[in-house]
Amino acid sequence: MTMIKQLAPQDEFVGFYLLRELTVKQTNGNPPKDYFDMVLGDSSGQLSAKFWDVSTADKETFFPMGLVKVRGLAHTYREKLQIKVSKMRLVNETDGVALTDFIRSAPIRPVDLVHTIKNVMASIKDPEIATIVAFCVDKVEEKLMHYPAAKTHHHAYFAGLAYHIVRMLEIGDFLCKQRPFLNPDLLKAGILLHDIAKPEEMISQLGIVSDYSVQGKLIGHISMASNWITEAAIRSNIALDSEKVLGLQHLVLSHHNLGEWGSPVQPQTAEAVALHHIDAMDAKLQMVEDALDTTPETDEWTPFIRGLENKAVYRLKI
Repeated sequence: MTMIKQLAPQDEFVGFYLLRELTVKQTNGNPPKDYFDMVLGDSSGQLSAKFWDVSTADKETFFPMGLVKVRGLAHTYREKLQIKVSKMRLVNETDGVALTDFIRSAPIRPVDLVHTIKNVMASIKDPEIATIVAFCVDKVEEKLMHYPAAKTHHHAYFAGLAYHIVRMLEIGDFLCKQRPFLNPDLLKAGILLHDIAKPEEMISQLGIVSDYSVQGKLIGHISMASNWITEAAIRSNIALDSEKVLGLQHLVLSHHNLGEWGSPVQPQTAEAVALHHIDAMDAKLQMVEDALDTTPETDEWTPFIRGLENKAVYRLKI
């Protein structure tokens, strides 16, 4: 089977893929004709695809998150590789493929990631901070086993959120040893809570985000997490104006750094400065790693990476 990562311009191929996204659109012709604007994916990556002149039967047959067998041609359009589908059918039992074969997943088992998160939670010494963190994590603990960290930008795969948190905890542990002025309990808590409401912000199946929830669209994960901290404090009789509650809320509210990136305030505590840069470092390095992993090894440059100011990454020949 031809993997997405192996495709090159002018390759004719046949393979099995996950129909990650599908929208019916119309051409600009007269009269206009319906076509499928799609994203096909497998465990190696994903590509935009077009299936022209679709029939009424096609529109009643194909839906997102279905497995399909595709005959197509890879070609370059506006300097990006995409697929022109000439033939497509649904997978049947005799094909011997399963949905899980086409899902990208964190490189560490979800159960091990959640185990690490629980161990770090247990290591928080301050009882009030520990109580607030436990309350917030408990809201989404089951979803940590499979939720991604984002729809497209970084860690956008099965258990990506837990993987992101664990990698950040590793960086945070190093920084607390290198910079003793940082409060380990606060920084651990900030890392654990900064994206903890993501599972309530997004609608996801098998690590693939199909849409944002109503809460996600109207409130967003940053505000939701801050509200959870308030709720935890009230339920535990912790003063809302205490430095601990304020410090935790500030960590969550400022971790994107700028208003245009979603933060209502900028980092103004030592731990908040550290959290923002730990988050940005892990996210951006993961973008680079994902781009390199999903780009054919014969290509010198990755596609443009939106989270890196639309810069491509060059693969050094060393």
